[in-house]
Amino acid sequence: MKRIIGSILFLLLGIGCVEPYSPEYELVERNIWVELNPRLPEDNNGYYHLELNENSWQTLHRLSGTAYHNDEPLEVLKVYWLSSHYWYLGDTLGYIVDTYLHQDQGEYVAIDTAYITGFNGMEVPTINPASYSNSDGEVNTMFAPVQSMEGDTVMITMYFWSEWDFEYEWESFYIVLD
Repeated sequence: MKRIIGSILFLLLGIGCVEPYSPEYELVERNIWVELNPRLPEDNNGYYHLELNENSWQTLHRLSGTAYHNDEPLEVLKVYWLSSHYWYLGDTLGYIVDTYLHQDQGEYVAIDTAYITGFNGMEVPTINPASYSNSDGEVNTMFAPVQSMEGDTVMITMYFWSEWDFEYEWESFYIVLD
């Protein structure tokens, strides 16, 4: 009986005295982050400016950044994007023109036009919702505001899940539509 009690005490005291954070079990800091590059001019207030294309309903612009893990480019990080602005479709999404190349004259000839209808009231975001970083850590998404947003200031939020920190990392910035 004394032997059993002695063994139990030895185990309890022996286990309790082990240093839980000894150097061989020290956790390595593994932070990840994304350095944004909206590829737009910035004013003194930290707002970016995008000049809308007057000859088109939508202006397309690529927003970029670089993902890092311990100061090295990070591949395959899923980055989410949100925009404060969106717009609604009318009844027509657009149209398809069926064409063929006229062999003798060498020009395209339109033979039929089909309108794509039934999309009235559908919400269209101004930004793609997600993208992944490539092998160089580069991450991109497309931002596409429309003419009716001219003069507005759009808030863009970029976020991702940090597997190492177990939390979402957020960053927001503003784009003035000129």
